[in-house]
Amino acid sequence: MDIGVPELLIVLVIVIVLFGPSRLGKIMGELGSGLRSFKENLGSDSPSQEETKKEQTQAQAEPLPSPDEKKE
Repeated sequence: MDIGVPELLIVLVIVIVLFGPSRLGKIMGELGSGLRSFKENLGSDSPSQEETKKEQTQAQAEPLPSPDEKKE
């Protein structure tokens, strides 16, 4: 079952009749901004994950004192 151009045009006309052109523009704008936000957040880590990575990197960079060393 293939969906062609005529079927898509019929669906578009039905959607425009149901929602109206002005409301359809608002819906599509909100859908686009939501999709953009989703894509941005999909590739980035959450702030807590970034902090954990920084702490791990700092812990690996700082050598641990050996038990033989005396504190001054």
